[in-house]
Amino acid sequence: DDSEKYAKFWSEFGNVLKEGPAEDYANREEIAKLLRFASTAGEGEAQTVSLEEYVGRMKEGQQKIYYITADSFAAAKNSPHLEIFRKKGVEVLLMWERVDEWLMSHLDEFDGKQLVSVTRGELDLGDLEDEASKQAQEEAEKANAGLVERVKQSLADAVKEVRVTHRLTDSPSCIVTDDSGMSTQMIKLMRAAGQPVPEQKYILELNPDHALVKKLGAIEDEALFGEWATLLHEQAQLAEQGGLNDPASFVSRINRLLLQS
Repeated sequence: DDSEKYAKFWSEFGNVLKEGPAEDYANREEIAKLLRFASTAGEGEAQTVSLEEYVGRMKEGQQKIYYITADSFAAAKNSPHLEIFRKKGVEVLLMWERVDEWLMSHLDEFDGKQLVSVTRGELDLGDLEDEASKQAQEEAEKANAGLVERVKQSLADAVKEVRVTHRLTDSPSCIVTDDSGMSTQMIKLMRAAGQPVPEQKYILELNPDHALVKKLGAIEDEALFGEWATLLHEQAQLAEQGGLNDPASFVSRINRLLLQS
């Protein structure tokens, strides 16, 4: 009842409460009411938003609670996965503490609303998308089918799948985890704990309206096409994972393409 006092309590014991849904699964709904998060509706990284407040602010037609996990507040706030949500004015919960990925693997709904990661699976905004938007997305997929196939063949085993996306408005590409795959944050947690991590491939999504993707589609030389396709994939990996397995090759590739431009 006293938000100021609770904020002090949360600053000390918030991470312990976040372990609650996993440790006391039967009471996860009650524990979830006590949780606080930062969100795109706030001004900074203060964790003050409750799930009840989020649900109370949901847009008409919104059926899901959206969230993102990342390495830091800045990485979460500036993730390209949030672009479509900003455009439509849909609030997204921002999470960056190590315990958050563990928490969300045990908290899949609240108040009858499914909690959905914006970095996982195909984006389905349901009634938040009008018929005109859905039709435009279908047309974009058909128009870029050839480009998608070329990128898929060029990247080969580096990706699980390639597809066009409507979740991006400003960025050319992003990587997405499929519904059954392990997120990049969970992999980092497992590695930090010294646990073996299975090989994981991600889905590369391309923004067909971005100038770089249009430029890629116009390249006829297959070697040059491969360089640009790899660069867009590496950029997406860097934005999502915070690092690359071979950063030296990434820098070398950028330098070669800059000299050719």
